[in-house]
Amino acid sequence: MEAKEEDVRLGANKFPERQPIGTAAQSQDDGKDYTEPPPAPLFEPSELSSWSFYRAGIAEFVATFLFLYITILTVMGVVKEKTKCSTVGIQGIAWAFGGMIFALVYCTAGISGGHINPAVTFGLFLARKLSLTRAVFYMVMQCLGAICGAGVVKGFMGKNRYGALNGGANFVAHGYTKGDGLGAEIIGTFVLVYTVFSATDAKRSARDSHVPILAPLPIGFAVFLVHLATIPITGTGINPARSLGAAIIFNKDKGWDDHWIFWVGPFIGAALAALYHQVVIRAIPFKSK
Repeated sequence: MEAKEEDVRLGANKFPERQPIGTAAQSQDDGKDYTEPPPAPLFEPSELSSWSFYRAGIAEFVATFLFLYITILTVMGVVKEKTKCSTVGIQGIAWAFGGMIFALVYCTAGISGGHINPAVTFGLFLARKLSLTRAVFYMVMQCLGAICGAGVVKGFMGKNRYGALNGGANFVAHGYTKGDGLGAEIIGTFVLVYTVFSATDAKRSARDSHVPILAPLPIGFAVFLVHLATIPITGTGINPARSLGAAIIFNKDKGWDDHWIFWVGPFIGAALAALYHQVVIRAIPFKSK
């Protein structure tokens, strides 16, 4: 027994400097064991001659295509039934969106960063995580992928049935105002983009290295939770490419009347999340050079 107690005592003292989870945030930057990445240049012409640049754009296209295909097809399966009891329901739709983001971010993070969303790209651009050249290219490829993904779903469902089921397009539900819809999109996108910043933070990864974090998991879970909350209000956009792809393929007034909300709201939410994380949480503008 004495030998066992000695082993336990040695094990407990093996890492005496480790802080308990939840208190690590009080540590200072002195002696930091992480490297703050330099801000990305606004324009980087050399990217245009690099295959990795175009490979990343293709990855964003394919990921957004698959995202729209699975998620819109799930929405169609729910709304085509008279009763939600025979379908996966709102919870199933939320899981489809959150699960696909988890899987696709995991697959593409090492290639393009796994944005799959112009609002995420916009937020990261404001934080100087990527150049304007790459940000615009990503947004274009995401929108093209979304249009193609929604188009394939329409091909499966048939033009008449797809149109009758509203094509998975986003719009403000009856009983809510445009202001309600805009607010839901701003807050929902803030949750998503703030989660992206937190899950991919270099300082946090180094500081909490003893806590294994798979970044796509909290990002996908954030998407899931936001969909649970806001599907009854707007159908949940928080992704301008998703909203644009569905609106173009649906192509009816109902899909276009409120469409501006699904660009303005996510971009405002992304900008606020970038500002909050960079200025308040990380205090980057106030750090000495």
